[in-house]
Amino acid sequence: MADEAVLLDFGGTLDADGVHWSPRFHAAYRAEGGTLDLAAFDPIFKMSDQALARLPGIAALGFRAAIETQARLLGDILPERDRVNPAAVARRLHADALAVVRRNRPILERLARRYRLGIVSNFTGNLQPCLEELGLARLFAAVSDSAVVGCSKPDPRIFLGTLATLGARPERAWMVGDNFEADIRGAAALGMRTCWLGPPERPLPPGAGDVPTVRIACFVDIERVLA
Repeated sequence: MADEAVLLDFGGTLDADGVHWSPRFHAAYRAEGGTLDLAAFDPIFKMSDQALARLPGIAALGFRAAIETQARLLGDILPERDRVNPAAVARRLHADALAVVRRNRPILERLARRYRLGIVSNFTGNLQPCLEELGLARLFAAVSDSAVVGCSKPDPRIFLGTLATLGARPERAWMVGDNFEADIRGAAALGMRTCWLGPPERPLPPGAGDVPTVRIACFVDIERVLA
């Protein structure tokens, strides 16, 4: 039987080759003169992530505005001696992400001609305006933003709800994502085939077994895998 659907994560998958948001913000922060290492930076970044999700009006923020807003929130909670220009951090991060999205958009356009595509993302309620701003919304027949649907990966409900919208069965669908626990293990438990996107040096977590179905280091390889 032919595959029916492909579900994809958003952040770290469509806008970066498996690199999570925290190290990406950290790289931009260090490029602007920040001195904290990633271990010290990461819990502060997570606080800014939580603050962004609670922000009034978050549902209306597009991709660039969300990055700029989070950079400002991050700047407000960094120790004063470690602060850098938040606008410069946002510009770096946005430019890098936009370049990857532009590279990936033609790939997604080709996939959309062969499969029903859906996005399943642990996001902050503004995934739809982000996709519209990036020119991706038209390619997805189903978009599940955890803050909107009320459950987060790896909860099976968010995968099954997306598949139901697409009219596809788990055994005839793929999940592509960069987060092993949320994207890959969660989808595999439902019988979906899985494609893990991540840097080659990232180790498989303990107990991975025969999951994922396949692993890639660059999103451009997804067409080869699905073929």
